[in-house]
Amino acid sequence: MQKKKNNRLLTVILIILAGVFILFPLYILVSTALKSPEDMMKSTLALPTTFHFDNFTQAIKLTNFFDAFTNTAVITCVSVVFIIISNSMVAYAIARNQNIKYFNLLYYYFLSAMFVPFQIIMLPLVKQVSALHLDNVPGIIILYIVYGLPINTFLYVGYLKSLPKSLEEAATIDGATIWQVFFRIIFPLLKPINATVGILAFLGCWNDFMLPLVILSKPEQATLSLVQYIFQGQFSTNYNLAFASYLLALLPIIIVYVFAQRFIISGVTNGAIKQ
Repeated sequence: MQKKKNNRLLTVILIILAGVFILFPLYILVSTALKSPEDMMKSTLALPTTFHFDNFTQAIKLTNFFDAFTNTAVITCVSVVFIIISNSMVAYAIARNQNIKYFNLLYYYFLSAMFVPFQIIMLPLVKQVSALHLDNVPGIIILYIVYGLPINTFLYVGYLKSLPKSLEEAATIDGATIWQVFFRIIFPLLKPINATVGILAFLGCWNDFMLPLVILSKPEQATLSLVQYIFQGQFSTNYNLAFASYLLALLPIIIVYVFAQRFIISGVTNGAIKQ
């Protein structure tokens, strides 16, 4: 009984600590975004004496927020759609043919890519992309699709192994082609893991900074993560406007995650259960 009480107390303490470490930076972000420069000079932690909502208006104008938002939304949404379709097809081919050496080697080849840091391939990638004239929005979408293969193949293969093959065998006996089997039988059953992969891909594409930085060559193609650069000066930073801009860029992804987090959990746990 005493052990249970100690465990419960430890759990409560850990939850409180986690809450503090998560909520405190958010408090600093929101309070700074609503302060004037004079309030910032007085105290970083104190609440603003007056709420300066005009910080958001100025941040929107300085960063061309809506243009950057449109670029980010287009890149993210198109990437997510093609990531789900293409990566699930690759994983299906691997999952149903892992008894063949070629597909088994392909699976481990994709997994090995997860351990290659982006910094190692960054310079060769920039040179190759430039040579192929893919230093633009379509090019970065293609790269997101390719870079999603390792982790998404791992997730999809684990989930596909939990699906009974009898459904596919019955459809094949009825005369269905491999494409019909996948899109009419398998793909609808992938809804939980599709949601998981889609949400993780959405978060990754929306928040990514390094790939747009080294790939996108035109200022009008800049994403939200890139336009935050505008507030970083050589000698000082306008933290009030910068934090207002950060908050504007952060809100959409927070909203998506709050409403979609249950799909992430259900997709991963379903994939861990083998039938």
